[in-house]
Amino acid sequence: MSNPQIKRVLMSVTDKTGVVDFARSLVEEFGAEIISTGGTAKVIAEAGIPVTPIDDVTQFPEMMDGRVKTLHPKVHGGLLAKRNNPDHMAQAAEHGIEMIDMVVVNLYAFQKTVDSGADFATCIENIDIGGPSMLRSAAKNFESVAVVTDPATYDAILEEMRNNDGATTKETRAALALAVFQTTAAYDGAIAAWMEQQLAEDEDRFPSQLTVKLTKRQGLRYGENPHQEAAFYARDDYKGAEHSLAHAVQHQGKELSYNNYLDLDAAWTAVREYTEPACVIVKHLTPCGVCECDDVTEAYKRAHECDPVSAYGGVMAFNRPVTSDTVVAIFENKQFVEGIIAPEFSGDALEMYKAKKNARLLSTGGVNPAGSEVEFRSVEGGLLCQTSDAVAEDVADFTIPTKRKPTEEEMAELLFAWKACKSVKSNAILIAKDHATVGAGGGQPNRVNSARIAVEQAGEKAHGAVAASDAFFPFRDGFDVLAQAGVTAVIQPGGSIRDDEVIAAADEQGVAMVFTGHRHFRH
Repeated sequence: MSNPQIKRVLMSVTDKTGVVDFARSLVEEFGAEIISTGGTAKVIAEAGIPVTPIDDVTQFPEMMDGRVKTLHPKVHGGLLAKRNNPDHMAQAAEHGIEMIDMVVVNLYAFQKTVDSGADFATCIENIDIGGPSMLRSAAKNFESVAVVTDPATYDAILEEMRNNDGATTKETRAALALAVFQTTAAYDGAIAAWMEQQLAEDEDRFPSQLTVKLTKRQGLRYGENPHQEAAFYARDDYKGAEHSLAHAVQHQGKELSYNNYLDLDAAWTAVREYTEPACVIVKHLTPCGVCECDDVTEAYKRAHECDPVSAYGGVMAFNRPVTSDTVVAIFENKQFVEGIIAPEFSGDALEMYKAKKNARLLSTGGVNPAGSEVEFRSVEGGLLCQTSDAVAEDVADFTIPTKRKPTEEEMAELLFAWKACKSVKSNAILIAKDHATVGAGGGQPNRVNSARIAVEQAGEKAHGAVAASDAFFPFRDGFDVLAQAGVTAVIQPGGSIRDDEVIAAADEQGVAMVFTGHRHFRH
């Protein structure tokens, strides 16, 4: 079957970007007739472009506040008829049904309406019925009908028509049909998820069926290892998308790899915990340097001092804009970095980093608050879902079970260490001094080994420092390692059946201890 010329086009769009110019080109260049509905017909007519109202075609008025306008045989018959089937064409002629060669439709902005906080009735009214019906009819008959949902494709479609005597190719129509079914699947999924939440007796973050819309952003050279295939997809339903890694702007550098994405995400989610200027350096998903202070460049310098060896070849995250001063400090340390993520980079900073053309620089445009979103993790044959972790507990709820209480300065250090510890793999032990990490141990099968690693890394800096443990001490041995190294105060969740034993050990050695009542495992 040859490619049919586009002679009759049905337009009904919520997003009117470019629709007037598209309609004008279809009419003036290809002699197409434009059929349209409601607001779309109005903007096309106001631009001086001939347009046929939909009710002139159906001989039936738009009714019920526009709920019923395109659900008619003269619309769907014109879309679904097989052009190479004589019976179909005879039936169409008998009933006065003319063929429609192209549908230009995008849907009511349902998810945007929900996200705006609109009431139940308003959200219901923004469930599109006619739009998905027309899209599906046209997509099903892509052998004969071109179906367009995205204004970004208008120019390419016009160019193809110019090169094909006013027709689109079958390959293009098939690709457009696939985009339709992906669009309507995600649209229906969003409606179903919202409806289930509305009908639930209590607020359930985890519905019985879950639809997540993902768009492929990048094919990756390989996965964690060269023999593994990989790609990166972005969540289109993520409310914090505007300041997330997935939607960050990459200013320079090589394409991100699978491992780059993991490390940058670990660094970015860690640095978001802090309200003061902060820097987090990550290597192999593990923070090797964290500092919070009153100047972002100073935060970088002290984070780098935590473990310069591990910092080499890692990634960095900042919760403040990166300026030329920070870049100078990085260059002075001769530090090679795979990537840096920050809310923004100054023009001078970007210009300076052109000398390191392979370094990846990403800006998010802002910082989302830590926590509240649902995160996903795959297991074979399934998906784990949980709300993301954040240190949000109220200090007023902390308890101090030891005889010695932390000083005001120690408590401030403990709060810093508590936030930093959250980003270390469990069993996590972190030692901090002057609002910077000096030693960390994690990812060990037992907590005492993590304590030994943290103490070994901290060395003499452990004297007078504080420590955090992401979960309770099951025995006093891990705590004793910290106390004997000179740690003066420890923060931990508490809740072990041997809490009394650990408290007694702290009292014996004059160490202050704080119980938070919250655990922050990172498996």
